Amino acid sequence: MPSIVPIVGFALVATIVLALLRPLRPELAVLLGLVAGALILLAVIPRIAQIVGLLESMASKGGVSADYLAALLKIVGIAYLTEFGAQAARDAGEGALGSKVELAGKILILVIAIPLVVAVLDLILRLVGQGAG
Repeated sequence: MPSIVPIVGFALVATIVLALLRPLRPELAVLLGLVAGALILLAVIPRIAQIVGLLESMASKGGVSADYLAALLKIVGIAYLTEFGAQAARDAGEGALGSKVELAGKILILVIAIPLVVAVLDLILRLVGQGAG
């Protein structure tokens, strides 16, 4: 059973250290915040691999194209990385840069999603065309 307790404990310790360090060495505090965030992400990567494996299994059983699953996983990955990057920029006091990271993420998600939307619309049109005949 996965536990959030070690992750939250680590985050609380890092937060306390950051709060003490920020007035003295703000540049180190930013760096420590980025490292702490990266370590938290690394801690959950094995769980992400489990989820991807489960989704691949379900997709193959359901006859869903691997291309669609790959696109979905890319979209989720972009969303998470975008959020991480935007928050890191904001933590460093660069709110405008964080907003630009979010905009870039949204555009990349749209680029990946358009073929999926087209495929779904094509399927709907084929189903409607078959039902009318």
